[in-house]
Amino acid sequence: MPNIFLSTMKKHNLLSFILLTATLVSCGDTVTDKKNLFAFDTAQLKEQFTTEETTKLSVANKANKTIDSIVYFVNEIKIGSVKGHNSLELNFAKEKLGYQYLKAMVYFEDDFAEATHRVELISNIQPKLLNYIIVNTFPHDIKAYTQGLEFHRDTLLEGTGNGAGNGTGLKGISSLRKTDFKTGKVYKSVEHPEAIFGEGITVLNNKVYQLTWRNLTGFIYDANTFKQLKTFKYSREIEGWGLCNDGKLLYQSDGTEKIYTLNPETLAIEGSINVYSGANKIKSVNELEWINGKIFGNIYQRDAIAIINPANGAVEAVINLAELKKKVTQHPDIDVLNGIAYNAKRKTLFVTGKNWDKMFEIRVGE
Repeated sequence: MPNIFLSTMKKHNLLSFILLTATLVSCGDTVTDKKNLFAFDTAQLKEQFTTEETTKLSVANKANKTIDSIVYFVNEIKIGSVKGHNSLELNFAKEKLGYQYLKAMVYFEDDFAEATHRVELISNIQPKLLNYIIVNTFPHDIKAYTQGLEFHRDTLLEGTGNGAGNGTGLKGISSLRKTDFKTGKVYKSVEHPEAIFGEGITVLNNKVYQLTWRNLTGFIYDANTFKQLKTFKYSREIEGWGLCNDGKLLYQSDGTEKIYTLNPETLAIEGSINVYSGANKIKSVNELEWINGKIFGNIYQRDAIAIINPANGAVEAVINLAELKKKVTQHPDIDVLNGIAYNAKRKTLFVTGKNWDKMFEIRVGE
């Protein structure tokens, strides 16, 4: 078992390596072209806030107009109104991480004007670096370019992509599979045409949902028979990466810091969160798994799993699994860690990677 309980400084450095850092963009403000009458008073508006902080919203009255009232909005949602030129307190506790778009509708002298401003809400949590032990090692199809992994009852389902393929013959066909995790044997599969690049999967209400990478299309199958029930088009032009569910909603990653929530019936995007570790956006969120109220997400190219608060996007912990890649057969087409399946009965995680010949059952601890 690798020893990853490090000193505080080493933990900080390792987490910086594991997770992608972000370039902070300075905030800006604009006002309407109505003679630039009003703008947000920036005296109490920093560029960044955390969810524990509050601030006061007020406007600068550049032309000394008589203000009747001001209505304030955050991300186009009304948060309150004030009479005259009074300020309004803004509490960030219930907001999602990421940019907060502030708007003030100022009513004055039988007229109105709009002022806007942007601040960034970051996480105040220092992620824990979690330990783990390897419980078992099982065989895994070395030709499987793993994109999604999930248990349905006692059966392990796997979604694969076309593979990297650099001349060694491992470039294959995207598929959806039922496998025997103890032997690695595939005993049922559905394959896609070469033009389809399969991505993440999840099972909800006895249906398997499978994404594609850039085809803007997903598939829905009967979880028992693998009969294709329907296809669906993405409601936005985004890439398909990882997929999981909380028993009601689907959660989809697209290779950025965003995780979208989808209605499982209409497949429409209904919301999103931005994944942050401290002040850093964590991009390239890949395969997803919902475990005990948290989202476990592979971070592409980092051979690590981030444990994410689905309410606001904060990374609360990290599992560094880089050592696992050293335990599989090394070959030209080996690729990154990808694939997280939680076995509720065993209370363990099953993890593997793209074109890995092994799957690891691990138990995560503090």
